[in-house]
Amino acid sequence: MALDRKTVLVCSCESSMPLDEGALARACQGAALSSHRQLCRAELGRFQKALGDAGEAGLLVGCTQEAPLFGDLAAEAGFERPLAFANLRETAGWSDEAGAAGPKMAALLAAAAEPLPETPFVTLESQGVLLIYGRDEVAVAAGRRLAPHLDVTVLLRRAEEIAPPAVAEFPVLRGRVRKASGYLGAFTLTVDDYAQPAPSSRGALSFGAPRDGATSECDILLDLSGGEALFPAADLRPGYLRADPGDPLAVERAIFEAAQLTGTFDRPRYVTFTESLCAHGRNKKTGCTRCLELCPTGAITPAGNQVSIDPNICAGCGACAAVCPTGAAVYAMPPPDALLRRIRALLLTFAATGGAAPVLLLHDGEHGQPLIDALARQGNGLPARVLPLMVNEVTQVGLEILAGAVAYGAVAVALLTRARPRHDDSGLQRTLDFANRILAAQGLGGELCRQLAFDDPDQMAAALRSLPRGPGVARPSSFLPLDSGRGLLRLVLTVLQDLAPRQPEVIELPAKAPFGRVLVDTAGCTLCLACVATCPTHALGDQAEKPTLTFEEALCVQCGLCQATCPERVITLEPRLAPAAWAAPAVVLKQEEPFHCITCGKPFGTRSTIERIAAKLEGQHWMYSGGNAKRIAVVKMCPDCRVEAVMNEDFDPHGAPARPKPRTTEDYLRERAERGDEDPLN
Repeated sequence: MALDRKTVLVCSCESSMPLDEGALARACQGAALSSHRQLCRAELGRFQKALGDAGEAGLLVGCTQEAPLFGDLAAEAGFERPLAFANLRETAGWSDEAGAAGPKMAALLAAAAEPLPETPFVTLESQGVLLIYGRDEVAVAAGRRLAPHLDVTVLLRRAEEIAPPAVAEFPVLRGRVRKASGYLGAFTLTVDDYAQPAPSSRGALSFGAPRDGATSECDILLDLSGGEALFPAADLRPGYLRADPGDPLAVERAIFEAAQLTGTFDRPRYVTFTESLCAHGRNKKTGCTRCLELCPTGAITPAGNQVSIDPNICAGCGACAAVCPTGAAVYAMPPPDALLRRIRALLLTFAATGGAAPVLLLHDGEHGQPLIDALARQGNGLPARVLPLMVNEVTQVGLEILAGAVAYGAVAVALLTRARPRHDDSGLQRTLDFANRILAAQGLGGELCRQLAFDDPDQMAAALRSLPRGPGVARPSSFLPLDSGRGLLRLVLTVLQDLAPRQPEVIELPAKAPFGRVLVDTAGCTLCLACVATCPTHALGDQAEKPTLTFEEALCVQCGLCQATCPERVITLEPRLAPAAWAAPAVVLKQEEPFHCITCGKPFGTRSTIERIAAKLEGQHWMYSGGNAKRIAVVKMCPDCRVEAVMNEDFDPHGAPARPKPRTTEDYLRERAERGDEDPLN
């Protein structure tokens, strides 16, 4: 386990919470465990001594409040081994059920000891070029405040009532932003009605002739226009600050933030994207669009056969990775396999130290952690069986996390979100629906995975106490999540299927599910194999020996490219979960005998297709009419023999019947006169 050979320090925080040393000792077998009363003050020397005594496995401290202090001391001592922290106080010790929270504390330590991979970063650079987009004097006043610190330009939608400045410290222009794109350090705007002020402006600014389509670039964009935001999910766009010009406090806050946006900034690369796995499109046909439908910031755009994810715009909600059926998009803070390892340590340690009926509570740090802290400080605290685990964004949670938690022994999984989410959370709701349908079909109960949308800690606590207490799986699994992407999801669902009270052969799922099968109307299928050529995961295949269409359900991601490509329109999709089919070899959907060339005997197509073409042409087309057996025989030859026959035989492509002579107006008038017809205009 991750606690092996670690030095573990726990503290009762001045005896404000009990420590079940028996449960902690069982979890920390192989570790050097010591308990303290005031580790951050009176016993600080013990922490410093532990820095010197800790082995290669590093040091784990059961306190997060004083993590900055402990981190500074470790840096001063040159401590280079792993240093981790676990919150035992607000999440377990400060609770009405603290006396029963020993297994929970042990589980929290075990989870915190699991290492997480480093997150890659992208770098944004800002030279301090600021554009203030406003409507009135508020924008000009903001420009005066920021001019000593930034390179300021003010663009006003209506500027006719603005008094000309005595000294032109910065440009004040007129214009209306039609389009905006970019991010901190690289904004580009298209401006209509653009005009510069006349130097001779007297009582109010006057402007020259306007023009449309002007282009402006800046590093920082401060929007005080009072209109609609220039970007989707504007609060998540780096470098774009927006405030209501009628709210002085909001304007002051935006001015302060703008002044700080000069220099180099590192932000996480939240999503790792593998283009070769993307099933967005093939041959100008659109397939999977799951991520495009959910991205709140517009960071994901179509790019031919794949999508493109701009890491400079991506805000890290993780919705794209949670629904990606192929594993092309994988969340990196942390990756799902690393998160599952923490969940595994949490739940298995909880059970091993005497805990029962665990509920996994997934929450973020911005909203969820303050609610948990408030409940601990002002209320009854979390129940002893509720195991909280912080993630970067709750919307990053995919089906493999929910199913994996149940396989590890959780009787329920709760995801804590805001009462009114700031951005669309339909992807999360879809994932919860998939999970609950699967768990219900397996006899594990309905609604085991729930979204708790609360802003009030007491309401959150009441909802947590009402969650089911079982039954859960009879024997929790201890499988290691060693795979990633699509492989990890298949592994988790296979394990869960084996553990569940019922093992249904097929579980019906709604549209957008990542699993399913392809149905083919074989009567209409011509075995053209266009679907095989376009399938991005090779779920559809063929055989070299004879015309064959095969299907391997384990590989199908329900992208719909085969359905969109099929010229006969005989393909439909059936979303479902059938783990037994994953272990089976590819099945044959349709197979025919090949047609053998009548000259050389080489197979070159399906018998039904060649015979159907010959039947349609014979007697119907001038080239194959008149009982010319040689010409209809060409259709039944392979490409090589066909060329030879055309070159050697009397096969004149210009022997078509004479085309009708074109009729002119004169012909029409002459024919009418010959018939004696009256002029219809007289």
